[in-house]
Amino acid sequence: MSLTLDAASNFAQVLTESLPYIQRFTNRTFVIKFGGNAMVDPELFESFAQDVVLMKLVGMNPIIVHGGGPQIGQLLDRLEIPSEFVDGMRITDERTMDVVEMVLGASVNKDIVDAIHRHGGRAVGLTGKDGRLLTARKLRGSFGGALNIDMGHVGEVAQVDTDVLTMLAQSDYIPIIAPVAGGLDGKTYNINADLVAGKIAEVLQAEKLMLLTNVSGLLDADGKVLTGLSTGQVDRLIEQGVVKGGMLPKIQCALDAVKAGATSAHIIDGRVPHAALLEIFTDEGIGTLITNKTV
Repeated sequence: MSLTLDAASNFAQVLTESLPYIQRFTNRTFVIKFGGNAMVDPELFESFAQDVVLMKLVGMNPIIVHGGGPQIGQLLDRLEIPSEFVDGMRITDERTMDVVEMVLGASVNKDIVDAIHRHGGRAVGLTGKDGRLLTARKLRGSFGGALNIDMGHVGEVAQVDTDVLTMLAQSDYIPIIAPVAGGLDGKTYNINADLVAGKIAEVLQAEKLMLLTNVSGLLDADGKVLTGLSTGQVDRLIEQGVVKGGMLPKIQCALDAVKAGATSAHIIDGRVPHAALLEIFTDEGIGTLITNKTV
């Protein structure tokens, strides 16, 4: 079957539009947080794997950090281990941490690795413990409006050792990272995947930090996606209360990464098939772009 003239023209236009981006981003690092609907919808899961393989084949260096909250919740329910959340974070005792580490480091991580292999790529599954890639510390602060809540094995990134990632970037392998890390206190901690992706993007001075979400991006009062934002503009949006709710920590993570040296950050809709490619290789993009220019 041959392409119609219109279809062939559209296909050629897509390829030529992507060419300057491929040339610009060769050998550049992209840190992508994979989560939300894209992880649990089979079609979206496969399209994401295809995107990552294509990025590597055209010379980019994608690094994937994944979540796994729904999968963790399902196993905890089956084991009859209750879940309690404060400010959107799961209180993580030792039993819960064992489940988190098993689900993220084994089940979810290896599913992503297998998907990339199915589409012709080469991937290596890691946790923050491997090669001491990440060092964690216990997350402390005020949670749920109280000072005395112990979140258990919930951590934050204290340090990133880039040796393993640099080695993989120079090879054909794509790192797939589960956000579990050891602390200097000998305990294991679960860290928010957005925060891990942001910290890795900071340390590597990544070309792009991309956070896949279940929304179209940062919306204004009329429900339109805001994009092409500078760090100064985002600061003002936060001060004005435009950024709020569950979007606030994602935007703050993206903002911190760009201020610390990542070239740009993107909040993109993971419910759209091939969302990563559409954001990278098209002029319009599909999400909220934050750059390190100043206004």
